[in-house]
Amino acid sequence: MSVRTSRRAVDGLLPSPEPVRFVAEDGTAVEAPAGYPAPADEQLLEGYRRMVLGRRFDRQATALTKQGRLAVYPSSRGQEACQVAGVLALRAGDWLFPTYRDSVALVARGVDPVEVLTLLRGGWHCGYDPVATRVAPQCTPLATQTIHAVGMAEALRRKGEDAVVMAFIGDGGTSEGDFHEALNYAAVLNAPVVFFVQNNKYAISVPLAKQSAAPALAYKGIGYGMRSEQVDGNDLVAVLSVLSSAAERARTGGGPALVEAHTYRMDAHTNADDATRYRETEEVEQWASADPLARLETYLLGRGLLDAEAVAAAHEAAEEFAARLRERMNADPELNPYELFDHVFAEPTPQLREQRAVLASELSASEE
Repeated sequence: MSVRTSRRAVDGLLPSPEPVRFVAEDGTAVEAPAGYPAPADEQLLEGYRRMVLGRRFDRQATALTKQGRLAVYPSSRGQEACQVAGVLALRAGDWLFPTYRDSVALVARGVDPVEVLTLLRGGWHCGYDPVATRVAPQCTPLATQTIHAVGMAEALRRKGEDAVVMAFIGDGGTSEGDFHEALNYAAVLNAPVVFFVQNNKYAISVPLAKQSAAPALAYKGIGYGMRSEQVDGNDLVAVLSVLSSAAERARTGGGPALVEAHTYRMDAHTNADDATRYRETEEVEQWASADPLARLETYLLGRGLLDAEAVAAAHEAAEEFAARLRERMNADPELNPYELFDHVFAEPTPQLREQRAVLASELSASEE
């Protein structure tokens, strides 16, 4: 018996030949892509305000590492359009599953910035309440959150909740087995989940060409029977349109989606990395000309949706935000080392009790 696949079915899964785009690098509008409605003007203005605040937060967090207030910080400068659009595409009842580089997205989601930085400060927990915020703990292991996201999406559907899950992931994470298991699991279940790949061109120091031979990472969804798309990740208008469409399709039973955003990590992998060892200055400068914040600002100014006064107000609000963050982060946290043992098991094991006793003995000796 022969099995034939409908060409129409395959075409329905394919991403656009070129990344979806609404706004060019210079901030001018391009021909609107078919099938993707333009976001509302108020959404774009809110996106601009959150991008300005997000970039200021990112700069402040980077400075806090130099002051010893953070143990590490992975900057997402240059990826603000992805971070903010991903959040704006979600409703309050939806869930976000972030990576370690998505602090700006958490701030845009409304999570307390000090709580966002708790993990990066060296705390033993993520700092915020995942249930209250509908934001899963930031994930340092690559791609493990994608499996959790699918499980959450299926659980929400079984509970009858009208909710979607969005799983952020980097290009390096797509090389992990968990990512492929998650895509397969989501497609088979027809789970309401959107996988959002921020392809910033490097997995630490490994360039994309050494990670995948696919024409684009978006094509990885096709083998699992999943609708896929690619988008200009430095164009907030396009990212918001594509992600909103994917989220609503998933919400209404249309199944999961894989969206790849082409963007760039302007800073090093973390403050402990020296990016000059593996990429050229010319490459960074070229991507700087496609800056997502400058592009959106120029676009909004050109349409008359934004003026100089509104731009100044957005930056003033961001400076006030950064000042409050500095003040709060300059206060030393009250630490209780015994909390390390409190939430490991419902009933502590003999090994945990022994370790806790050793710690108590060492702390007692240090006080003598």
